[in-house]
Amino acid sequence: MTFDTCMRLFCAMGKPHLLIAWHSRTGASEALAKAAASGGGEAARIMRADAVQPSDLLAASAYLFVCPENLATMSGLMKEMFDRCYYPALGQIEGRAYATIIAAGSDGEGALAQIDRIAKGWRLKRVADPIIVNMDAQTPEAILAKKQVPQDELQKAEDLSCALAEGLELGIY
Repeated sequence: MTFDTCMRLFCAMGKPHLLIAWHSRTGASEALAKAAASGGGEAARIMRADAVQPSDLLAASAYLFVCPENLATMSGLMKEMFDRCYYPALGQIEGRAYATIIAAGSDGEGALAQIDRIAKGWRLKRVADPIIVNMDAQTPEAILAKKQVPQDELQKAEDLSCALAEGLELGIY
C-alpha cells in the first residue's frame, strides 16, 4: 500500500490531520516543510503545492502553509494552489486552524499578508504566530543559490508542527 493510499484511508477514518502544503525554489521552504512534517508525526501529510487538490484541503483538519517570498509575494506555485482550490473549498473549511512559515530574502511580510488575506476569506483561524526565516539573500547570486536553513529555524518548524498535531489530537483545533 502506498503512503498516499494510507493517508487517504487515515483521512477517511476521520482521524484529524495536518496538511503541510509547500513550495520551494531554492530548498529553504522544502527543508522547513520536511522539518515540520517530522514534527507533526503521523498527523502530518506533506504535499507540494502543485499536487494539492481541493479534496486534500477538505479532508484536512488544519493547515501549515510553507513557501518562499519571491519579489515581495508568495511563490507562484503556492499562489496557483490557492487560485485552484479557493472556490471549491469556500464555505466548507471555516474555523479550521492554520499557521505559516515563510522563507524570505529580507522581511517576508508580502507573502505573509497574501496568505493571511486568503485565509481570512476562507474564515480560517490563525493558531500560531507566523515563522519568517530571513535568509539574507540580497544579490542575484545569493537569491538563486541553494539554501541551507539554520538548525534552530528547522527546529522552530518542527516544534510548530508538533504543537499543531498535539492541538488536533487534543481536540483544541
